Amino acid sequence: MEKQKNTIGRRKEAVARVYINKGTGNITINDKDYKSYFSLVYLQNQVELPLKTIDAVDKFDLKVNAQGGGIKGQAEAIKLGIARALCEVNIEFRPALKAAGLLKRDPRAVERKKPGKAKARRSFQFSKR
Repeated sequence: MEKQKNTIGRRKEAVARVYINKGTGNITINDKDYKSYFSLVYLQNQVELPLKTIDAVDKFDLKVNAQGGGIKGQAEAIKLGIARALCEVNIEFRPALKAAGLLKRDPRAVERKKPGKAKARRSFQFSKR
């Protein structure tokens, strides 16, 4: 790999742009270390998962721009972006990442509000009299 590759990951309203280089395992999200950006351990694990799957935790440096959505959506968007970036770096990583389900974009999103309803499905309180 001679120059950095970049990919995009999305989840709900979150969008993550991932830039990957050969390196020592630094992961920077919005100019912060990923462990300070995601204080919850399970979100840190989500970010590390694609790298752990191919045993490359200390082989690549990642720079991520994440925006939109909440922290869980951002973490999952970053996970998808990293998995896609690793596929661009080396196509041989693809079967392991695919088997772990890391290359699938989660299509679930918020259901739209319907007219005559309080929310998507919640009705207004019914009053008989």
